[in-house]
Parts: sequence; C-alpha cells; structure tokens
Amino acid sequence: MKYLRRGIWYVAGRLLVICLVLGLMITVFYYTMNLSNIQIVLKDGMAGRAKYVMGVSSQRSDLEKFFQTGYLDSDELVLKTDMGESPYADYNIRGIDHRLETGFFWIWPWENNVRLDITERIPRIDGRVKGLKADEVIANRGEKAVYPPEWPEASYRVQLTRENGQWKIHAMAQKSN
Repeated sequence: MKYLRRGIWYVAGRLLVICLVLGLMITVFYYTMNLSNIQIVLKDGMAGRAKYVMGVSSQRSDLEKFFQTGYLDSDELVLKTDMGESPYADYNIRGIDHRLETGFFWIWPWENNVRLDITERIPRIDGRVKGLKADEVIANRGEKAVYPPEWPEASYRVQLTRENGQWKIHAMAQKSN
C-alpha cells in the first residue's frame, strides 16, 4: 500500500508540473498574440489618422479598421478635417515619419479591454504648400509657411476593445504633461 500511495503522489506531482508548464506556455502565447495585435492596431491606426488629417489619405472609412465609429465621430482632428479645417489643407504632403511609443501593459487572454499610455511624434513631414495657394499662404503666414506646420507631440491614454476577435481603439484622451 505504501508503494501504491508513493506511486500515485509521484504521478500526480508530475501531472501538476506538466499542467502548470502548459498553462504558462498558453498564457505567454496569448499574451504575445494580443500584444502584437494591439501594437499593430495602434501603430497603423494612429499613422492612418495622421495621414487622414494631413490629406495623404482621403478615405475616412480606412480608419474604421482601427477605430470604433463612435470614437471617430468625436475625434477633434478628424472632425476638423471632415469640415475642411485641417491645418494641412493647403499643403501637398508626400510622406511622414510617424513614431509611436507604447508603455508596458498586461493583458490576460480572457480580457476584452486594455488601457495603456502612448506617445505620438512625427518628427519629419515631407511636403510643401500647394502651388496655387503658395502666394496667399505666404502672404498670410510668412515665409516659413512654405513647409507644413509641425505635428504636435502628444501623450495619450488609449483604451482598446476587442470586437469579434479584432482589437479597435475605443477611446483616446490626451494626457497633460
């Protein structure tokens, strides 16, 4: 009987270790999967938003892959662009150098919401004032108005939500520095 009990405890102990290792592996797999999906949505979504505001991309519907429609209807920059009041409306933007830094966050495999801090910068914007508007813009804003205005560096608190297995930006609020 003593050997049977030892044998059962030996097998149970090994099964417990195997289950713990498998559980850890599954958790790490889902964490890295969610981490990469969230980072792709943030990077592509924020770059798409900046390109839309700058007039590089004219399709607002492209942003709906990354942002919930309710958020897009309340985003100040997107609304100004929709009304034709973008500060980049008088410029031909050929390209941007978009940088996004994310803070550390943890997401459990069963969670559908995540909140994290990001910092967005665009250190270089390649563009010039549109040819027909050049004289008017230079007269109103000065010689430096030949080049597009700088994109303000900003830090945001972003909330993402998983809908039908896809992460989307649900809310974004600018943090005060």
